[in-house]
Amino acid sequence: MLYMLLIYDCDRPEPTEPAFPEALARVNAFADECRRRGVFVSGHPLQGEHTATTVSVRDGKTLITDGPFPETHEHLGGAYVLDCRDLDEALELAALCPMAEVGSIEVRPIAGVPDLDHRPAAGV
Repeated sequence: MLYMLLIYDCDRPEPTEPAFPEALARVNAFADECRRRGVFVSGHPLQGEHTATTVSVRDGKTLITDGPFPETHEHLGGAYVLDCRDLDEALELAALCPMAEVGSIEVRPIAGVPDLDHRPAAGV
């Protein structure tokens, strides 16, 4: 079953900071463990919340706001998609994720919606 691990409130060092090599090694070790188990589908860090733009449409009118949704108290830093045998394995891996030590990891099953087309664009 597919699970998304949503990474919240984890400040990560920038590539120019001294702590970056160790942090990168830990994240790569986590991804390697997921690959070793055969569950890794994808994983992507996000740029800071200051780069976000929020789009909403109400009564046919589009509203574009710089930044994350104003009522958000946590910021989303990235996500992994893992194909785990069950929730227990997904939770175990979330606890192994190094970002869990400084932020939090929300584990959520990906919904299977009949006839929903998830194919990537041609050439992707």
